[in-house]
Amino acid sequence: MAIVKIMSNSVYPLTFRPVLKEKIWGGQKLHEIFGKGDNATAKVGESWEIADLEEGQSIVKEGALAGKTLNEAIVSDPEGLLGKKVYNVFGPHFPLLIKFIDAASDLSIQVHPTDATSPTGVGKTEMWYIMQADEGAKLTVGFNTKITKEEYDERIDNLTIEEVMDEHVVEEGDSFFINAGRIHAIGGGVLLAEIQQTSDVTYRVYDYNRKDDDGNLRDLHVKESREVLDFETTQDFKLDYDRSAKNEAQIVKHHTYFKTEWVNIQEQAYTVERTDSFTIIIVVSGSLSFSDGITNDKLSSGETLLIPAANKAVHLEADNCEILEVYL
Repeated sequence: MAIVKIMSNSVYPLTFRPVLKEKIWGGQKLHEIFGKGDNATAKVGESWEIADLEEGQSIVKEGALAGKTLNEAIVSDPEGLLGKKVYNVFGPHFPLLIKFIDAASDLSIQVHPTDATSPTGVGKTEMWYIMQADEGAKLTVGFNTKITKEEYDERIDNLTIEEVMDEHVVEEGDSFFINAGRIHAIGGGVLLAEIQQTSDVTYRVYDYNRKDDDGNLRDLHVKESREVLDFETTQDFKLDYDRSAKNEAQIVKHHTYFKTEWVNIQEQAYTVERTDSFTIIIVVSGSLSFSDGITNDKLSSGETLLIPAANKAVHLEADNCEILEVYL
């Protein structure tokens, strides 16, 4: 499909170059499945799809803003891109970080702070959508029994913290909500999409005595994690939605920090007409074409689109495509 490039209007559907992050636990699925990067042997753990952080800035691929960072695009028209209500709360900063994670081996057991406990003033509440999982692959979310801070300290010291962690075998389409303060880990063999607050603050609780490429143990943040951990055993993290629905948005999670819906577009158009917030489209399977009447392009699985609030209507067309629709 031909691409019609915008030459003057700064408000149009935006695609970005992914920011790839090599990790000790990363693998090759992001390259093999989604064609990200040009190094088939690199241990790429994360692809930051939409990011507005010093540690990673998305770069616009097409149109009048091509080559600009996401933050520069926002500054050029804050209300037009973010939406007035979003801009009033967050200013000229993108409030979400969208990434894909490929865990070839287990990630560390970790926890994120809340807004109140984060050193940056921004916490990290997040959700996961499983895009692919090897047979038997697991996530760890929360504790399987209630423990005290004192028992937590003991289990960190004697390396038995995994015994009280709650494990869950996962498959494609499963989704989990990870509130700030909940202990968690992504297991080897899982490929997922992550939607989170714009923060990269992580407290590493336990890392299996794993060494980096230089033979060094990675830093742990036991004291910091102890102060922000939620020790309750609540089981509200697995998200339910109707995966049999067609052409109708299904709520996966509506929360203060983000609203996420799942849509299976089957042989018809699906229109995004939201004007009080930006909208993010994450293609989790299949492919689609999109148009706002001026810009026309196509997205495949593993690609992401940012629709500015000022785009009054963007039409998505597909024969069989699953998307996550994210907004505030």
